[in-house]
Amino acid sequence: MINSRFWLVLLPALLFIWFFFKNLGHPPVWSDEELKQIKSLSIIDLKPPPPDPTNLVSDNPQAARLGRELFFDKKLSNTGTIACASCHMPTQHFRDLLPKGFAIGEAQRRTPSIVGGAYSPWHYWDGRKDSQWSQALAPLERPLEHGGNRTYYARYVIENYKDQYDMLFGFAPDLSDSDRFPIHAAPVDDPEWNSAWQNMTVQDRNIINRVFANIGKSIAAYERLLLPGATRFDNYVEAQLTGDENVDFSYDEVEGLRLFIGRAQCIDCHNGPLLTNNEFHNTGIANAEGEIPDKGRVQGVRELLSDPFNCFSEFSDSPNNCSELSFVRAGSELIGAMKTPSLRTLKPPFMHKGQLATLNDVIHHYNEAPSAMIGHNEAKPLNLSRHELQQLKKFLLTLDSSMPIEPRWLITP
Repeated sequence: MINSRFWLVLLPALLFIWFFFKNLGHPPVWSDEELKQIKSLSIIDLKPPPPDPTNLVSDNPQAARLGRELFFDKKLSNTGTIACASCHMPTQHFRDLLPKGFAIGEAQRRTPSIVGGAYSPWHYWDGRKDSQWSQALAPLERPLEHGGNRTYYARYVIENYKDQYDMLFGFAPDLSDSDRFPIHAAPVDDPEWNSAWQNMTVQDRNIINRVFANIGKSIAAYERLLLPGATRFDNYVEAQLTGDENVDFSYDEVEGLRLFIGRAQCIDCHNGPLLTNNEFHNTGIANAEGEIPDKGRVQGVRELLSDPFNCFSEFSDSPNNCSELSFVRAGSELIGAMKTPSLRTLKPPFMHKGQLATLNDVIHHYNEAPSAMIGHNEAKPLNLSRHELQQLKKFLLTLDSSMPIEPRWLITP
């Protein structure tokens, strides 16, 4: 009797232990539908960046070389101390690690990574730019970023990069007449620079704007080379597709992936090989301390439509090919909505103003889904257990990688 009771108790325990360690060595099998979803998230499915018809030099190697020089050139700032690379640091996956970017002063939002930006139709957290080249122009004139002005930049580039410019865009205009082309002039808040700009003829302003746009197009050609590399997750997906069981991916990481595509609902917004749908969502992120609520995408659309360098503009190389801009959404549901960031190579702090300091904070935020302070939070409480949250975190940490690019492209020329 004692022996029978002993085995009745011991046998289930042994079976549990056997099943547990079996799963540690052999993660659960995926269904065909799950495997299809997982493959869709892998870099295996990442095609080359789509062409940018608004920028005829976007895939020109000479433009990329010029763009790299401009990207690292600190003279493209009012102080001579700030380059694009000052905030978009190659060593940090082309961003900084600050809650808000800091150049001449503190920016309004966190510096987003530009790796993989060639795949996105929108740029900035609120999507107020519709091309990489138009985005590259904005920081150059923002007072707290590069703080300069377009006539200075046009003069500087033509004086210092004339041969490269001529080869790409034809003979550069003669800007030596300071009566026609003041050293400092631009349609910005600085009263002296703005007055000088308004005193220029429309024709001369267009000449400057054309050179300014070409500066952005060269920088964009360089940025198109910045693509994400394969991660442990991507290697795991490839192993699943080929039947290779000798892959470094733990049981908890597998279960975290299962949550990602299932009950955690991450895949609803973080989908495709870059793990972003490139759309805008209000997920109830609290305001940065002491700040008024950020209107997000709804304000971004207003700025996008009035942007003199958008797809419709005369400086676009294809103003009649603007389907994204033609059908841009601008409804009240976009109040407080921000662009879905890629989850590849995550670095803290997180969210558009660095409001969440750690990955644990992010996961707990989405698990609880608090009410939004402006607009409506699209997210719903997940009600995941503490162990499940840790499994999800462990999966997200498998998304780190280096970039598949020659080191020479990542340093000052």
